[in-house]
Amino acid sequence: MTVTRFHDLPLANSERPWNKEAAERRVRTWAGAQHKPNAKYREAHLWYDGEEPDEFGSYKLPFADVVDGELKAVPHALHAAAGVMDGARGGIDVPGGDVGPIKSHLAKYYDKMHETPPWED
Repeated sequence: MTVTRFHDLPLANSERPWNKEAAERRVRTWAGAQHKPNAKYREAHLWYDGEEPDEFGSYKLPFADVVDGELKAVPHALHAAAGVMDGARGGIDVPGGDVGPIKSHLAKYYDKMHETPPWED
């Protein structure tokens, strides 16, 4: 299993709403990943199943969208992902060893937003 590498994406405006389905369409187009995921597509997610990297269903915790042609981390998406990592919506099914690295990845974006991740409150 695999936690994606931190790319230090710029942040989208904090007011930008998060629409997972619309973001998915834009990211696929931006990444040129219409038929299968690729490295650019992977940048928009926090985790994927490394045993099946060519399956869209292998990717979890999307957090980025394409804004003015550039991939950006969306604060509302980061909040949603952090909530899931903190147990919201029943949590997430990933290997236990990946939980810490996912939270570390999210914490870097929380730092950029000058916020505290929910698991540190």
